[in-house]
Amino acid sequence: MSDFEPKASTPEGGTTGYRVLARKYRPKDFTDLMVGQEPMVRTLTNAFETGRIAQAYMLTGVRGVGKTTTARILARALNYKTADIDKPTIDLRVPGDHCQAIMEGRHVDVIEMDAASHTGIDDIREIIEQVRYRPVSARYKVYIIDEVHMLSTQAFNGLLKTLEEPPEHVKFIFATTEIRKVPITVLSRCQRFDLRRISAGDLVGLFSTIAAKEGIEAEEEALAMIARAAEGSARDGLSLLDQAIAHGGGTVRAEAVRGMLGLADRARIVDLFDHVVRGDVSAALAEFGSQYEAGANPTVVLTDLADFTHLVTRLKYIPSAAQDPSLSEVERARGAELADSVSVSTLSRIWQMLLKGIPEAENSSRPAGAAEMVIIRLSHAAHLPSPEDAARRLLELSDGTDTAQPGGAPRGGNGGGAMASYRTAAVSQQAFEAAPRPSSPQPVARLHSVPQPEGAPMTLGRAEARPAEAQPQPKVQINSLEELAELCTKNRDPKLRALLRNFVRLVGIEPGRLEINLPPEAPKSLVSDLQKRLEEWTEIRWMVILSREQGQPTLVEADASMREARLVDARQDPDVVAILARFPGAKITDVRIRAPAVEEETPSLPAAAESAEGDILPGDDIEF
Repeated sequence: MSDFEPKASTPEGGTTGYRVLARKYRPKDFTDLMVGQEPMVRTLTNAFETGRIAQAYMLTGVRGVGKTTTARILARALNYKTADIDKPTIDLRVPGDHCQAIMEGRHVDVIEMDAASHTGIDDIREIIEQVRYRPVSARYKVYIIDEVHMLSTQAFNGLLKTLEEPPEHVKFIFATTEIRKVPITVLSRCQRFDLRRISAGDLVGLFSTIAAKEGIEAEEEALAMIARAAEGSARDGLSLLDQAIAHGGGTVRAEAVRGMLGLADRARIVDLFDHVVRGDVSAALAEFGSQYEAGANPTVVLTDLADFTHLVTRLKYIPSAAQDPSLSEVERARGAELADSVSVSTLSRIWQMLLKGIPEAENSSRPAGAAEMVIIRLSHAAHLPSPEDAARRLLELSDGTDTAQPGGAPRGGNGGGAMASYRTAAVSQQAFEAAPRPSSPQPVARLHSVPQPEGAPMTLGRAEARPAEAQPQPKVQINSLEELAELCTKNRDPKLRALLRNFVRLVGIEPGRLEINLPPEAPKSLVSDLQKRLEEWTEIRWMVILSREQGQPTLVEADASMREARLVDARQDPDVVAILARFPGAKITDVRIRAPAVEEETPSLPAAAESAEGDILPGDDIEF
């Protein structure tokens, strides 16, 4: 037990003798902080030795890396005093006069404040009024403000002057997990320390030491699982270790931790990955089903599969990564083997598909089924050639067959066009057949080229399924939002026209397909209503797609922009300027472009273009 560990009392006067590991083994000096935070400790050590002590410190990092604990240790170092030492120091091996009270958070001169519950200017004003008074017993009055990013803007502004020029007896220590939310004016007045995530190897060493002190038998693989689940947070890891000890009845076994965390066996994850990269769909689904029946969470299985994909990719470029102590022996050995045999393009494709598949499984009402569909897609895509390989094979085969023509057709004329189409289809077939196949018998979709009469053009893709004349043609051609709005007017639907003009931003349009962007305030039924009306008015099937791209301005925004441009042009017209000068108080309210009369001479192309752009021409009407 640490030097400053109080014992919880019972009503009968005894002690419970137990505190959670995260509190029991909380670091008490800079020596304990050396686990994962060496750069910060080195900087503070040099600063204290040379007397360069700042008036404010900013500690940032993810949850559980020791921000609040570091703040208390720093406050203890600032107020360190013993019979032999009476100055700030980082050598805290001997408990000082104020050490225990500071580490327990009950010292009168070390004020801890949670900014989450003290966010207003009134709380900061109270601090500003109190900093004038000297500390009661310690050397410095230290203010520790946790989660400082939650202070209001007024509170930050009220703290600036005091933070920049505090009294000599006052120090500020801030802690936050959201450093980007702290104003730059506050950051510039503090010394900033970024507490790093603790590596899995350091966490395994820490857990092993604590387990030995507690007399707990713990397997190395189980501690590695806990370290990976902690994601760099010592507090999270110790909480999981506490839970694992209770779950295992005083021992920490890998199988028990795996069941507690809902994890799959790492060796079985490697087997699943091996089936996927070989394209063996049946074996991959059988392995996943076995893991699911054993209690593994489908989303966790996919996440572990993504982690192993990342590991194999790293091992291709950094072989020394296999020495990570958090890795199991199976991951080291088979990960290195797979890194030598699987291409980077395949690993990259698997990684991208998993990044999209994991959220699908998380948000699905049937996670197991969604995870199986992801595994099927992964296995199917394992042996597809990359775009670069397909293009290279196509070029090589094209170069090899360029001099030969089927049926001895001569070069030139119509025969050349038929030859080019035939060669393209044949090369695509050869490139597809050259791709490797899975070892196990699986249903495979094959594409075969269909010979066509010589001289007939061969088309590839969807249009090949039916002749061009059989394609449905829209009754009305729509190429812009303006034409769509006119169609609403023509069919007497003013409501849809108004919604279209106010909310719809065009991203792309083609017959049967409309891609748009809508603001959050747009009606939810606008997409379905628009699709229904388009199909009714054009007599073809339409697909209306919501896009995340910004798209073009709405028709209302475009009209407003054009009107503003006309007003600007009107204000710059010499005649208008003279009229405004002649009549004080007059102002331009609108500019209307008058259509030319039929009998007037047709304007030249430059003049028509300028008028279309909104410039003011002779004969235009301007309202004042």
